[in-house]
Amino acid sequence: MIVVEDLHKHFGGFRAVDGASLEIATGSITGLIGPNGAGKSTPFNVIAGVYRPTSGRVLMDGEDITGLPPHALFHKGLLRTFQIAHEFHSMTVRENLMMVPAGQSGEGLMNAFFRRRIIREEEARLARRADEVLDFLTISHLAEERAGNLSGGQKKLLELGRTMMVEAKVVFLDEVGAGVNRTLLNTIGDAIVRLNRERGYTFCVIEHDMDFIARLCDPVIVMAEGKVLARGSSDEIMKNEAVIEAYLGRGLKNRVKEGVA
Repeated sequence: MIVVEDLHKHFGGFRAVDGASLEIATGSITGLIGPNGAGKSTPFNVIAGVYRPTSGRVLMDGEDITGLPPHALFHKGLLRTFQIAHEFHSMTVRENLMMVPAGQSGEGLMNAFFRRRIIREEEARLARRADEVLDFLTISHLAEERAGNLSGGQKKLLELGRTMMVEAKVVFLDEVGAGVNRTLLNTIGDAIVRLNRERGYTFCVIEHDMDFIARLCDPVIVMAEGKVLARGSSDEIMKNEAVIEAYLGRGLKNRVKEGVA
């Protein structure tokens, strides 16, 4: 689904991504992990069109999408969520979902004056679709709640629900577990697995919670110092000496082995 070739992204003299190449297979839930400052979020932002790369290419289904803006990628089915949820806080949960599909009839001034019936019918369809999404995510009881009143975990579910309002092909999830209690994180994980298995969504997940990564992701890609350090199953990654050293540092790793720490 996604191929990243020799990606570089520099901010002045700082090389946030320094020659990273990776693949996200169609139909997979791929994990992207690494210690703080490893360069995980920058590839996300380059792939999602937030940043233009210094050099390198990003392909989606074989098409070069390098440097395309987020709205163009949205129409191609590439979506992302954010570590800090971006909801319309004064609108209801249902209304937040109904806002997602592009090209709605009500966006046209002439339609607002002369084609109100078409707008009403379209809004009714979108409301039904939104209710189906809320039911899938087991948060139907929040349909009329203002999005700004939701908990952190509920907002993450709402962001996931937004991706279901359009024909998403690949969804990038940025630290979906940040600030989320374990019960809601399990609910989010269940929804991701169902979307992957039942609807064919491809996911790439940045996350620090290794239990969550191990439960959902195969393969797991590890980044360190702007490069891809390792790739494999979660079990392989957890036993990888280079990965352990990147997370703990050589000195602490040796102390752990010796039973000192």
